[in-house]
Amino acid sequence: MNNFAQLFVQLDQTTKTLKKVAALVEYFGKVDDKDRLWAIAILSHRRPRRTVKTSLLRQWAAELANIPLWLFEESYHKVGDLAETIALLLPPAEEQHNASLTRWIDIIKGLDKKDDAIKKAAVIDAWLGLTYNERFVFNKLITGSFRVGVSQKLMMRALAQFEEQEENTIAHRLMGNWTPDTITYEELIRAENPLDDISRPYPFYLAYALEDEPENLGSTDDWQVERKWDGIRGQLIVRANNLFVWSRGEELVTDKFPEYHPLAELLPNGTVIDGEILPFRDGLPLTFNVLQTRIGRKNVTKKILESAPVILMAYDLLEYEGEDIRQTPLRERRRLLEKMVAENPTNGLIILSEVLDLDNWKQAAQERDKSREYLSEGLMLKKLDSDYKIGRKKGDWWKWKVDPLTIDAVMIYAQQGSGRRANMYTDYTFAVWDEDKLVPFTKAYSGLTDKEFNKITAWVRKNTKERFGPVRSVNPELVFEIAFEGINKSTRHKSGVALRFPRMLRWRTDKKKEEANTLADLKGMLEVYG
Repeated sequence: MNNFAQLFVQLDQTTKTLKKVAALVEYFGKVDDKDRLWAIAILSHRRPRRTVKTSLLRQWAAELANIPLWLFEESYHKVGDLAETIALLLPPAEEQHNASLTRWIDIIKGLDKKDDAIKKAAVIDAWLGLTYNERFVFNKLITGSFRVGVSQKLMMRALAQFEEQEENTIAHRLMGNWTPDTITYEELIRAENPLDDISRPYPFYLAYALEDEPENLGSTDDWQVERKWDGIRGQLIVRANNLFVWSRGEELVTDKFPEYHPLAELLPNGTVIDGEILPFRDGLPLTFNVLQTRIGRKNVTKKILESAPVILMAYDLLEYEGEDIRQTPLRERRRLLEKMVAENPTNGLIILSEVLDLDNWKQAAQERDKSREYLSEGLMLKKLDSDYKIGRKKGDWWKWKVDPLTIDAVMIYAQQGSGRRANMYTDYTFAVWDEDKLVPFTKAYSGLTDKEFNKITAWVRKNTKERFGPVRSVNPELVFEIAFEGINKSTRHKSGVALRFPRMLRWRTDKKKEEANTLADLKGMLEVYG
């Protein structure tokens, strides 16, 4: 555990890419295969699930620190991180445990379904035998909230250096639904053929938001322009007469979309299609809100299948006749995709994403402006001679999203943030006018600078009406412009509407609260865009 705690500190204390990679390479060289595998799993978001309630951890930590629970809670609100609060308040270690990372994770997993007395004894024993940094990491793991300032991409780069393999090879090996309980380090990283797992998808290629005028990209003849659809990015795989569907978040979702199952027989083996899982009926896409009715459900009922049918809007072909064709130029991959769809009837389950026929960027801008008519988020611009890269890369693929919808609203509640923003009020609830009453309709916590958050925090402290734990009711005076990508009906919200991706566009210091928008304005948007 000490090695992993030291790694955590090194990664947390630098913003330099080379130093992060060097720290990871050094760690991989220090530990055995089991610890190496768990470190990779944790850094690629495969951490063990929580086995002890945080309410119990709070109570036990307060007892061990010999302070009342209310004082622990006040300390937590100031620090903003539960794992750090516990590590700070506990008395010094009485002894030194020297167990490995793997051993501590086994202990954490072993607490599942044990009674609270056994859990308490194990947790306190851990706390009393770990250094501050080790306690902090242990707390992060047992609360299921482990995060560190290193991307999976950097971790893969370091692992590639350590193993002297290509980064692309490592990225592909780490795809899929493996866990340290189901595979060894040797099998995952050093096996002769990582494609033995027939379900394994390819790493996704992600686009950056367009930063410049599209005219600077050159002629439209060199670019494939498609609509950016609002569904779930996914890969559909057919290998060895089996079908697998993966989301961009590396979740195997085959069972959530049974409509696709017939494609195992309709498509040839050795096929991998990149596309969008899209709600679709009568030749037209449906809103993302429709798709949300299926997300998170354990059982997909007949009623859900009827109310929220899906197709795969196909963008790209990554594997053809069992061959990885990602290095083939996009124009050729598109030709093969069209050929495959034409030669293999898919019962309407796969639809080719339309390539727009454009003479210039002015026409592209006009199509972008019409995006919401198609329930689209904007346009995708892909260079025709581009290969299919790994992760988010600049240059060949761009997303050119339509401008967001906006509305002016009044802040009525404020809550402290977490982490480095624990001492600032950054999470706000907003309301619009319904005649002479303010009706809450959304929350937002991003979009402003730290300087603005500090000013608002000082204002909140002077203008608090009531306190509800970490939440404060404030005088309804500050107006903000709220940006969002879509609007839908909602029976769960008092306002009757729900926003998609709300965030603060700006603090409207030039507006009085009486000038904020109304509920009628929101419902008018709902009629047009909902």
